[in-house]
Amino acid sequence: MNNTEVTVFILLQLWNSPDEQIIFVLTFILIYIITITGNLIIIVICSVEKTLCTPMYFFLNHLAALEICYISVTVPKMLFMSVLGDNTISPIACLTQLYFFGSLGSTECILLAIMAYDRYLAICKPLHYHIHMTSRLCNCLVGCCWSSGFISAMFSVYFISRLQFCGPNQIQHFFCDISPLLKLSCTDVHNTETLIFFLASVILMGSCLITLLSYFRILSTILSISSRTKTGKASSTFASHLTVVSVYYSTMIFVYVRPTTANASRFNKVLSILYTVLTPFLNPFIYTLRNKDAQRAIVKIKNTVIIYLLR
Repeated sequence: MNNTEVTVFILLQLWNSPDEQIIFVLTFILIYIITITGNLIIIVICSVEKTLCTPMYFFLNHLAALEICYISVTVPKMLFMSVLGDNTISPIACLTQLYFFGSLGSTECILLAIMAYDRYLAICKPLHYHIHMTSRLCNCLVGCCWSSGFISAMFSVYFISRLQFCGPNQIQHFFCDISPLLKLSCTDVHNTETLIFFLASVILMGSCLITLLSYFRILSTILSISSRTKTGKASSTFASHLTVVSVYYSTMIFVYVRPTTANASRFNKVLSILYTVLTPFLNPFIYTLRNKDAQRAIVKIKNTVIIYLLR
């Protein structure tokens, strides 16, 4: 960060009293442990169980790895600051956190769109599914997904790093995010804000459109199924997927696809919990752990471990 007078930023927390701090810290620790455990289970079963070597579980494996990284960018730092009582963060560390948070968030948006399209092909065009969704295509899609997310965030963070910060240095958030950081700049942020708005619009709106179109096509196919039992099960799965995706995209779009310095800080802090903490927490249960194939794989691996330990 060039020519800046600010040598350290101060992050503000979600709570206003010591009693609230204890509740928040314990809650976030529990959520973080469950999130990491749930996603690690998905990675293990997808890697070990051969019956789960399908495109759907291939994408879910990457989503699980992504969620572990995504929640680990913000929550551990917040918890350490709470326990140690030190809310300061250096400008370099702040930009690093901002880069990885933006990269992983963009990657998740694109990956969710890919997963929705994969389900569209599997449900709406089952006869052509394995012809189109080859292992080579899956690898290419995932590679483009990760690279696009990390490259797009690089531009945003570079332009922010060129800004000057002369004080105040209190970031109105529990992690380094774009909007509260731009508000602290003592230089013109119009060009940076325009670039970020453009990138956020392309990634968020584009991936959201693909996801919603895929799900609506899936819905129309589900409604045409004659069996009520199958329709009920499919509708339940569809509804849970659509709910999580809608919450994730709607909050992200509200926060980032608008003039960043015009956002309401307090409200944004509450909304950010939905896509930084709640979504990574729910995704393992919504997408994978409710599936019978995944449950059978977990039981099989558990039994194998028990037998091995009893020898």
